[in-house]
Amino acid sequence: MAKMTKEEVIEVAHLARLAITDEEAVHFADQLEAITNAMELLNELDTENVEPTTHVLPLVNVMREDKSIEGLPREMVMKNVKEHEGGQVRVPTILD
Repeated sequence: MAKMTKEEVIEVAHLARLAITDEEAVHFADQLEAITNAMELLNELDTENVEPTTHVLPLVNVMREDKSIEGLPREMVMKNVKEHEGGQVRVPTILD
């Protein structure tokens, strides 16, 4: 089973831009070691006749048909717009 070291945890925290103390690194090393050890137990299972799956339910293409529908009338939309000009929504300039 893999032993997680404090240094490995500090390196991963650094890569993830997380600030952790040495005490937290030791604590997380113990926790991560327990997690990886639990996952290693799964390697002992016989999965010879188990089909790979991406979802536990047999769902396939559960999507609605992509249909074009009429949107809101422009006049109704413009009633909720703070500023508009020529039928277009006017927004603050963000680039010079």
